[in-house]
Amino acid sequence: MDGNAAGEGDDNVDWNTEDELEVENYAASSSSSLTPPSGDAVSGSGEASSSAGTSHSKLFCEFVVMGFSEKLVTKAIDEIGEGNPDAILESLLTYKVLENSPQEQDIDESAVVKEEVMDSDHFSSDCEGSFLEDSSDDDSYSESEEVINPSSEEKKLLFLTDMGYTAEEASIAIERCGPDASVAELADFICAAQMSKEADALLGPEEKPRLLNNFTKHKKRKHSNCDAWSKKRRGEKKLLHGDEEPIRLPNPMVGFGVPAESRTIVPRTLPEAAIGPPYFYYENVALAPKGVWDTISRFLYDVEPEFVDSKYFCATARKRGYVHNLPINDRFPLLPLPPGTIHEALPLTKKWWPSWDTRTKLNCLQTCIGSAKLTERIRKALEHHDGESEPPPRIQKYVLDECRKWNLVWVGRNKLAPLEPDEVEMLLGFPKNHTRGGGISRTDRYKSLGNSFQVDTVAYHLSVLKELFPAGINLLSLFSGIGGAEVALHRLGIPLKNVVSVEISEVNRNIMRSWWEQTNQKGNLTHLTDVQQLNGDRLEQLMNSFGGFDLIIGGSPCNNLAGSNRHSRDGLEGKESSLFYDYFRILDLVKCIMSKGH
Repeated sequence: MDGNAAGEGDDNVDWNTEDELEVENYAASSSSSLTPPSGDAVSGSGEASSSAGTSHSKLFCEFVVMGFSEKLVTKAIDEIGEGNPDAILESLLTYKVLENSPQEQDIDESAVVKEEVMDSDHFSSDCEGSFLEDSSDDDSYSESEEVINPSSEEKKLLFLTDMGYTAEEASIAIERCGPDASVAELADFICAAQMSKEADALLGPEEKPRLLNNFTKHKKRKHSNCDAWSKKRRGEKKLLHGDEEPIRLPNPMVGFGVPAESRTIVPRTLPEAAIGPPYFYYENVALAPKGVWDTISRFLYDVEPEFVDSKYFCATARKRGYVHNLPINDRFPLLPLPPGTIHEALPLTKKWWPSWDTRTKLNCLQTCIGSAKLTERIRKALEHHDGESEPPPRIQKYVLDECRKWNLVWVGRNKLAPLEPDEVEMLLGFPKNHTRGGGISRTDRYKSLGNSFQVDTVAYHLSVLKELFPAGINLLSLFSGIGGAEVALHRLGIPLKNVVSVEISEVNRNIMRSWWEQTNQKGNLTHLTDVQQLNGDRLEQLMNSFGGFDLIIGGSPCNNLAGSNRHSRDGLEGKESSLFYDYFRILDLVKCIMSKGH
């Protein structure tokens, strides 16, 4: 751990104090034991002190220390009584979910939510955008899969509305399918109901069964000429896809195979339009809104996505979908293999790891980290039970929820801490100090790393190119970030002959340029700043100079796709995520130019 680098101000430490941002439904509160951002002490006397006398109880103080507001704690204790602490905790967590649900914003308690957000230490307009870029992948809780299969009806309702369904549709599905139905089953029910309703409106009774039977057939995309882009308008909306089956995420998420799995790879047949040259490789978050991956697949020549969780390659989860036309046989992993568990990756944490923290893998590494005030609250909650062999179940649940959400690790007795940037680099497969120095702040390091590829995962997929391009490769890297694809190819031993890297962030371009120089690359690196400026003329000019691209790789921004982004989760029509269409546009242009003999 490198601690705070010399010359970095406190603003770089506290930028990420959105640990209870409303995105994750955990609002921090002011209490007698905490200090608000202004530095003024918050008195323990006040409204809550006069509420049924609960503010003076040990149980009340315990929940306040855990970060719940005095008003909500008072309400829960008044409703349930102090005899059932576990039920109180469940109620408090439920309040947090409901407070941020769009259907609940008009209730009287909305004022309480606003007060908590304004009092807490977590909100910053400077970091909200970066937080939403990747921290909301819905990769959290990868071991328990609570995100994919939430247990309570309230959470299922919230999850379904986040997926794009209406509250009415979600409520009816839960009522019809039962409270034990999974989110996938509920989504299937809603899709079937929507299809049935549309079929009723469009067709006669005799036509409806035939249309629904055709639901599982796959629609072929024709790629007969270079006008494909004009036929794929942004925001195209089809009233009823009677011949397409929605793409469903696999469980386990191992794609066409991972190194530790011995199952036989099932051969796939690529659609004719997808067959190279060039090879292409597109990445984005797996748990995207309804219909996103169907659209991505349809645009990328109807290639079946490969969904992979990086926890099968390293000690941290990263659920991603990859659409590519690469061969899938004879892949091989990078050597040496990276650490596979938390204790292998961070051995110094093992000494302090309590037996009741059963995590062996970290969840998705985000663009931000938990704040010092969060870890202080956890320490105080644990110290309340220092004389006991183990903290009570309600405290364990609270601590583990925060640990999973923020990837906190044990660094001392009752002491948790977020990962350091160097540790994040190692977990994601980048070389040591890849993002360090050169005027790059800790804030920028976390943001850049959180939006990057997991190198070992991507390298496994790209490993098939080593035999195909022994003399080196010409690469078009779109949204290249800090060079995850380039690092993967370099570590595979594939020479980088010509790399055109398109990246809007100056910080990321500087990181990439520095790595290029430090690794003594012999090829040519060309940096462009904006994919929207890369037109046919510019592409022809570049390709004429070295004969075309062998691989086009990229992962467009996921800001409007990520699961917990309640503010602008607009799917592929969102401001940032609509850049996917530029990936397709550029890929299609390259294919057309190369088909003319370049």
